[in-house]
Formats: sequence, C-alpha cells, structure tokens
Amino acid sequence: MKFLSKLKRLFDPMDLTKGPIAKNILLFAIPIILSLLFQQIYVLTDATIVGKTLSEPEIAGVNNTGSLVFTVLQFGFGCASGFSVIIAEAIGKKDEAKMRSSFYLQILLVSLISLLLTIAGIALIPTLLKALGIVPSPADPVMQKTYESAYTYLAIIYGGILCQLLYNSIVATLRSMGDSFVPFLFLLGSTLLNVALDLLFIIVFSWGVAGSAIATVLSQGLAAAGALVYALCRYPSLRYKKKETTLTGKDVWAHLKNGLPLGFQFSILAIGMIVMQASIIAFDIQPDGTMLASMPAQLGYAAGCKIINLLMVPFSGLGTAFLSFAGQNYGAKQPNRLKEGLKKTALLMFAFWAVLALIGLLLTIRGAYQYLFLSPDKITEESIAFGNVYLYVSVPSLIFLGFLFLLRFTLQGLQKPLWPFLAGMGELAARILICLFLPSLIAGGPISSSVGAIPFIGAALGDPGAWVIAPLLMIIPTVNVIKDFTKQAESEDLRTQTRE
Repeated sequence: MKFLSKLKRLFDPMDLTKGPIAKNILLFAIPIILSLLFQQIYVLTDATIVGKTLSEPEIAGVNNTGSLVFTVLQFGFGCASGFSVIIAEAIGKKDEAKMRSSFYLQILLVSLISLLLTIAGIALIPTLLKALGIVPSPADPVMQKTYESAYTYLAIIYGGILCQLLYNSIVATLRSMGDSFVPFLFLLGSTLLNVALDLLFIIVFSWGVAGSAIATVLSQGLAAAGALVYALCRYPSLRYKKKETTLTGKDVWAHLKNGLPLGFQFSILAIGMIVMQASIIAFDIQPDGTMLASMPAQLGYAAGCKIINLLMVPFSGLGTAFLSFAGQNYGAKQPNRLKEGLKKTALLMFAFWAVLALIGLLLTIRGAYQYLFLSPDKITEESIAFGNVYLYVSVPSLIFLGFLFLLRFTLQGLQKPLWPFLAGMGELAARILICLFLPSLIAGGPISSSVGAIPFIGAALGDPGAWVIAPLLMIIPTVNVIKDFTKQAESEDLRTQTRE
C-alpha cells in the first residue's frame, strides 16, 4: 500500500508556490531532465541507426538539416513555451476559468502556427539548403545524394509539424499545472516507439532517411493524442465549458505577446546555427569546389554536437522547471520566493556543470564518442580531430549556457519576453560574426578542406561565444524586473492590509 501511495503521488501536480524551494525545484526538474534525456537518447539511437546503416551522403543529409529543422520547429516550440506562462499565472491565482480559456486558445494558436510553418517550410526547402551550401549537383554525385537526402528528410518533418507542436504545447500545459512526471512517461513511450519504428522503417523496410523522418512524426503524433486525452481526463479544470468559450482580443494578445517573441527568438538563434553549419561544411569542400567523400568536418562536428546536446540536458531541464516555478510564483505574488529559487537553481547549475564537464572531456579520448554514432569505417583521424576541437571549446563553456537558460526562463516566467528576444539577437550576432570571420583569420585565407583542423577552432567558438554574450545582456534586465515585481507585490500587500 505504501508503494502504491508513493506511486500515486508521482502523478499529483506540484504547487510550486509552497514548500522547500530547492527540493521542489529539483523534484519538479528531474522528470523534465529525464524527458529531455530520453529525447536525446532517441536522437543518439536514431543517429546510430542512420550512421551505421546509411551512406556518408545520406548521413550528412540528415545531420546537416538539424539547424533547418531547428529553425522552423523551434519557432513553434518557443510560442508554446510562451503561451504556457499565461496558464501558469492563472494556476498561481487559482483562476480555473482563465486556465480553461488559455488551454483551448493555445491549441487553436498552435494549430494555426503549424499550418503556416508547414506551408512556408516546405516551400523554402531549396532556399534553406542553398544557405548551407547544399545544392543540386548532378556532376558531383556526393553533393547530389546529400541534397536529395536532406530534401526528403525536411519535407517529411515539416509536413508533420502539427504533431510535434501540439505535443509540446500540451506538455508545456501539464508542466505549468505542476505535473512534470506524466510528460516524462509520454516522452518515454514516444522515444521507445520512435526507436522501434526507426528499426522497422530503416532496416526492415529500407526506407532510408524517409523512414527516420516518418518514425519521428508518427511517434510524436501518437504522443500528442495520448497527452491530450490524459490532460482532459486527469484535470477537470481543463475540460470544455460552453459558457466560457468566448475569447477576446485581449486574451489572444496576452498569449501572442509572450509566445511570439520567444518563437522568433528561437528561430533567430537557428539562423546563427545555419551560418555555423555552413562554416562547418566549408571545411569539407575541396579547392575545386567538390565535396570530400569522407566528410570529416561534418561527421566529426555532428558527433560532437550530439554529445553537447546530451550534456546540456540538465541545464535545459532546470531552466524549463524554473519557467513553471517563476510563472506560478508570479501569479501568487511571491517575489522573495522567486529570488530564493533563482539563487538555489544557480547553485544546482554549478553542481551539474562540474560533473558534466569532466564526463564530456573524458569522451574525447581517442574519439570514443564517435563510435557511438558512426561505423568504424567512417571514423578517421580527421573526423576525430574536428569533433574533438569542437568539444574542447564547448564543454567547459556549458556553465554559461546554464545561466543563459536560467535568466531566459526567469524573464519569460515574469512575462517580460522582450529582453530574452534582444539577448537572442545578441547571441545571433555573436555566432554569425565569429563563424564568418574567425576561421579565415586563423587560417590566413579562405577556408577549404586543405586548411586542416586548427582553423576549425574559429568555427567551434561560435557556440561558446553566443552562450557568453546572451547571459551578459540579460543580467541587468533580470535584476530590474525582479525589483519591479517586488515593489508591485509589496504595494498590493499594503493595499490589502489597508482594506482589512
């Protein structure tokens, strides 16, 4: 009975406006971290299946689309995160009517955004690939195959945007409700299904990159449907009530002013990633304009990037958890609790960094991480050199990324999306300037496959440079916003006491 009682408590939503701060934030963050971890495990498993079964051009076609997928999908993900702040505030105020209206408005807005992104994304695939330097080239079989693989993968992923955005919107709502455990279960189920479908579609059916994309869309669609059914069954406060269906322009604007800046911010960041990806590809282009068949820079960077994505999971999870914490305490008018939570979450970031930085650097020994994603025949001294350079500069810099997440989600939770957006612009500028000019400065001339891995340091610094600039731009605004929130809360307390 005790076990069943403890198991049941895992499904109970957490009230983040009460109880021990550090403990509650960590307990709330653990399922989110596990969710993101399993998501990355899927990415790694997918990369392993792709890397060990498909050809180098097909692998590059999938890997190189990462920034393009990020560009379109992250706009929707950012909007969903911004929308969830409204429902978190309503939860803090115990306003069930507002919770319901926000929930259904989010679904409507996400559906409309998905439609627009699908149309725009598919129409712009050739242009987006050209920005990376991937173009149709019948005279260059390697480039042609890379282009065809990338096009196929993007078309399917963009075609299934609704599945992925709807899933993320419902999960964001559940987390705003204080429920981070059930989203983890849905993510776990989706991940396992995704891996199974990958094996079926790629190995058994031989569908290649199309199989990988279809597996992703299908598993996300089923997870979205399950999450929606669960949300409505578990939380009566989210169920449809006809008398409360009237939406005003004020309601729509409240969601858009929080969602759109975060969506644009994420997409803007992706532009910087496209520039960075293009600078990576340049290291595989030979002086005559053809691409190296072994693609050491692209494969090495892609493997290193997957390790960084895995190591950043705890930082992203803590930041996401703090978004709900900040939103609920903003609604409950508890600035002191917010400030204490900010300090303790920062300490947790430091603790995670100390451990993860060591793990990341150990993985560079003899390029051990590359054997996770590539068959041995695709791993070369050059691919290890390129991948290790990226990890050497990025792993120690993860602490700055942690603070970037913390400050961004604090401001977002306090419904101040402008500052994270402006910090995103700074992040974009830093990444573009570093990637466009630093590699050539180090090489002493144009970049090509002949310059080796040392100038690659310039391209690899694109991420750490952006991670440093963005938090610096948000420190002062965060302090000022919290001061204003404190004054506002104190003023309301004084008025309440005066009336009493």
